Amino acid sequence: MIEQEYFLVDEAVTLKMGRKLAANLRAGMTIFLNGPLGAGKTTLCRGLLQSYGYTGTVKSPTYTLVETYQYLTIPVCHFDLYRLGHGEELEYIGIRDYFSDVNLCLVEWAERAEGYLPKPDLIIGLMPINQHGQYGRKMIVKSKS
Repeated sequence: MIEQEYFLVDEAVTLKMGRKLAANLRAGMTIFLNGPLGAGKTTLCRGLLQSYGYTGTVKSPTYTLVETYQYLTIPVCHFDLYRLGHGEELEYIGIRDYFSDVNLCLVEWAERAEGYLPKPDLIIGLMPINQHGQYGRKMIVKSKS
């Protein structure tokens, strides 16, 4: 497992990191985004989506569970499982159809569906911190290779 750590000082840097990260991703990958509410998970997704050509508003799909972005350089499925009662509920939305070699899947709150999701290719943790008197976010990226 390879692990890299970054300090993201503000929203602009988080968006830039999302765009930078996008250059190393490909269709068929599954990315888990971990961290508390307000940690910047959706902001990171917005930067990533912008790098693939999306210009609209990106909000967390908390109530719909998934938002798909099909007509981009790489089709992206953005999941937010925060309100999920039990992982089994994902079977009702056809979860297996989203995880294919065609889509890049970004999953917030993946721990709420343990056992119902494929193994991640990357795990990205975001945590608000105060580093040397400067507020920001610590981002830890773990990859299996």
